[in-house]
Amino acid sequence: MAEKQDQQHPLWSRDRQIVNTLLAEASTDYNLAELARLRLRYRGFPGARDIQADLDKVLKQWNLTDETLNAKTRQIHAEAQVYKGRGSKRDDWS
Repeated sequence: MAEKQDQQHPLWSRDRQIVNTLLAEASTDYNLAELARLRLRYRGFPGARDIQADLDKVLKQWNLTDETLNAKTRQIHAEAQVYKGRGSKRDDWS
């Protein structure tokens, strides 16, 4: 059986910059939404191990679990438009 090779995510370069920002900043509403969005994007992705590890690190740094992150971001999105003025008409969950 051939060993599976990690894949390069097409948005890795852009997402790497976002993750670096998340590592350096506090858990604002926008940053929480970005963390949740990127965790969804990279969950189960066969590659981008550095991004996946750093997303885990941010989650731990902010004392969150996936469940608390998702609850917070659902509340944030219900109360306000986090991506207002940032191409909010565009879905970018994948």
